[in-house]
Amino acid sequence: MVFTKRLREGVVRGEITSSIRIWTSPHVKVGNRYSMGEGKIEIESITQIGFPDITPELARASGFLGVLDLLKVAKHSKGDNVYLIRFQYIPPRKKRTQPEKKKP
Repeated sequence: MVFTKRLREGVVRGEITSSIRIWTSPHVKVGNRYSMGEGKIEIESITQIGFPDITPELARASGFLGVLDLLKVAKHSKGDNVYLIRFQYIPPRKKRTQPEKKKP
């Protein structure tokens, strides 16, 4: 899943855990992980909703100022099915550091 630049920090911090997408059909699958920066996004649920279901609260929870702000970004390709996608950000694994070997 691709997020507009202004939303990425909120996703990484865990402040944004939902997204509204307007597609012809879902482009992601529940349980799958998709790269985002150094981490991944794991899809928890996909629910088809209608335009009236996009409330100001849902828009703000998705990282937008309001419904119009969300729709400007979400409606950028053909398709008229609205999907509410819930996800979690999975940070990159920390690399293990090898203990220093002592010289004899």
